[in-house]
Amino acid sequence: MSQPLFHAPGHDHARCAADAIADAEALCAERGLRFTPIRRQVLEALVAGHRPLGAYEIMDRLAEQGPRPAPITVYRALDFLLEHGLVHRITSRNAFVACLHKHAATDSVIFLICERCGAVGEAPSQPVTQALSKAAAAAGFLPKVPVIEVTGTCAHCREAMTA
Repeated sequence: MSQPLFHAPGHDHARCAADAIADAEALCAERGLRFTPIRRQVLEALVAGHRPLGAYEIMDRLAEQGPRPAPITVYRALDFLLEHGLVHRITSRNAFVACLHKHAATDSVIFLICERCGAVGEAPSQPVTQALSKAAAAAGFLPKVPVIEVTGTCAHCREAMTA
């Protein structure tokens, strides 16, 4: 079963977070990478919710459990997690969100960002990416992996507004 774009408010989040950490461990083992304690802690901070966090918010969360890590330490961990597709950067928020979908790090996705609750949904974007690539090629432009962010209201928040 595929992951929903937006998790229901009462979903089993502990299971969701455990699965994300297990996937990261498996990916690192498969690729011969080190899933260091700080990388794990940064990912755990991000999977604690389905909302994007800035690097300093991540540092604050880690400081609740021990010494506050240096910014460079958190940024290096984020760089590693980004490089291997375990997290995504939400450019408009200058923040990061855990990737809960299995896809290549180079695959493009559309981020649906709820303005009410802050949750981020990650939708496949193959048709949109193809259209963008075609338009770019017609202009003689070679894009990197496009990042598409759409803000609005998730179904859970819309439902809560009408209840």
